[in-house]
Amino acid sequence: MGNTRLSMAVMVVVGLMICFLGLCNAIESPQYTVVHTESEFEIRLYRETTWMSAPVREISFKKATRDGFHRLFQYIQGANLNFSRVAMTAPVLTSIVPGAGPFHSSAYFVRLYLPVKFQADPPMPLPELNLKPSAWDGHCIAIRKFSGFAGDDNIVEEAEKLAVSLGRSPWVNSTSSESSYAYSIAQYNSPFRIIGRVNEVWVDIDASGIDDCKTSAVATY
Repeated sequence: MGNTRLSMAVMVVVGLMICFLGLCNAIESPQYTVVHTESEFEIRLYRETTWMSAPVREISFKKATRDGFHRLFQYIQGANLNFSRVAMTAPVLTSIVPGAGPFHSSAYFVRLYLPVKFQADPPMPLPELNLKPSAWDGHCIAIRKFSGFAGDDNIVEEAEKLAVSLGRSPWVNSTSSESSYAYSIAQYNSPFRIIGRVNEVWVDIDASGIDDCKTSAVATY
């Protein structure tokens, strides 16, 4: 058991180093259009995307992210039915199921965006990894950026700050009641980076009746 945990930790560290220490400026991210901006948050319209998803049963957000990323890293290194290598992407996205989160539940999904090359036809993961592709329709997401390390001690607070900001904006009551997730945490940096870290809270927005979430707007990234 001890050796297995050590191996998992080593694989996670190696994966993060490959992504963030060597290829950070080259990796793909899902494309979006900014449709609304305020000082504390912005609304983005994301295109249709496909992600590889790792369900995790774990109380701790940090442990859940580590476990899910370990399985996803094996997948992109060739643990799939095609033995295909899949390029690392950003961010690593951990979605918290409604009612879940630190000290509340144990349901998480850790995801990696699939590169454009594999969006339409992703390699199928080996069954023992317990992964599956997850297709997202194009939709709007409210985003709050925060610095430092995302962990069990601060993600709930950051999500609550986003909720407060939305409550003071034209987007009040626009959070999606049909979303499968309470919120998600997007992490963009290696754990070895101390300064200038970027994380985001993502909350799905109900786009019904909102024209900006149906058409292109300000700038595409």
